[in-house]
Amino acid sequence: MRKSTISFLLIVCVLSLCHDTIYARSIKKRKVKKLFKHSQIVNDHFTGFALYDLDEHKMIYELNADKYFTPASNTKLFTFYTCLKMLGDSIPALRYQTRGDSLIFWGTGDPSFLHSDLKGLNGLNFLKSSNKHLFYSPGNYTGEFFGAGWAWDDYNDYYQAEITALPIEDNVAQLYADQDGNMQVKPNYLKRFLNADLNYRPAQFKVKRDFISNNFVYPTGEIPKNYKQEIPWKTSLQLTMALLQDTLKKPVSLLQEPMATDAKIVYNANADSVYRRMLQPSDNFIAEQLLLVCSSLKFNTLNADSVINYSKAHFLNDLPDVPQWVDGSGLSRYNLFTPRDMVALLLKIQDEVKDENLLHSMMSIGGVTGTIKSAYKTDNGQPFVWAKTGSLSNNHNQSGYIVTRKGKRLAFAFMNNNFTRPSREIRDEMVRIMTYIHEEF
Repeated sequence: MRKSTISFLLIVCVLSLCHDTIYARSIKKRKVKKLFKHSQIVNDHFTGFALYDLDEHKMIYELNADKYFTPASNTKLFTFYTCLKMLGDSIPALRYQTRGDSLIFWGTGDPSFLHSDLKGLNGLNFLKSSNKHLFYSPGNYTGEFFGAGWAWDDYNDYYQAEITALPIEDNVAQLYADQDGNMQVKPNYLKRFLNADLNYRPAQFKVKRDFISNNFVYPTGEIPKNYKQEIPWKTSLQLTMALLQDTLKKPVSLLQEPMATDAKIVYNANADSVYRRMLQPSDNFIAEQLLLVCSSLKFNTLNADSVINYSKAHFLNDLPDVPQWVDGSGLSRYNLFTPRDMVALLLKIQDEVKDENLLHSMMSIGGVTGTIKSAYKTDNGQPFVWAKTGSLSNNHNQSGYIVTRKGKRLAFAFMNNNFTRPSREIRDEMVRIMTYIHEEF
């Protein structure tokens, strides 16, 4: 064979290998577009999508990516990023000042204080061990017990705890049947408000709290075995004081005074563990309270609006679209974000955390843990998607990170609003499309 022929064949082989390598590295926009074009489910409602290549630093495909969507709990990613920028590696539990034989303390909004899962005890132990007279100073929280745009008739549901300066045990009552079949409640202090009611006959057994008080009622008769329910309690200064003293086993007095600018800080839980607890099960209570913690450190008062406005002006002013952001959790339907904003935020979060493994460990992990545990399957035991879900009636979204079989690292936002079919069908279609992207690219 002639040398010229051999050289020509070598060139063809090299070009072919290069073409295959380039093809492997590049995800074809038309192939992703085709997935959406031929999906009956995503085309019967308002769908937005953005897919970004983290390695090539470019957007691959967009569908209504510049349109505003109700994000639901995708909002927690905004709260997460703001906390990354404003808080350190631990969550402040209390602000305090000593004056002679007195110790004055203010709440920071810390959600980990006696939290059922996080179990922040440093603040509690600090107050317990003090030999000074304790004075709690309330009034530094300037908001309402519900966020703007929350559904008032969800007050009895576990996911809508009220917002306070000094939350205790998640601001949620845990009701359950004991071994003898009797109704119990934790904290035990609330048992005085718990009564059976002959006139209360729900379709299925459940406890209901009065909207404006802590009167809890349940149906008369046998309590189902293994019964458990969580109900937010009605917050008040009187209840906070009673629970504090009941827990500390010592008197606490009231002192109305603004938070001292030189007040010292007692730190509670590790910040990463708090963020993980917020993101994986999508804990609304933690998200709302964390904005107050940021406000406590920055403004010496507890006001979520101040933190949101500060974050938008200083940390989020380069997003593609101006977000309409009103609460920490996403319970409000007033929140409006675009898919391309969600992707831009994911890039900011990644730049801030830097350790990709740590970041992934705090997100819900497909097939492993969190709100997408049962939605996705792992690929031979290896997860490939890490995301935050967001669900309200007729709205279901996912935003996060995905790694393909060929090693492509991607960020995505998949937003679905105003559908009437069951949410499971929307979720399953999102999973089908994202799994295809993982397997084929």
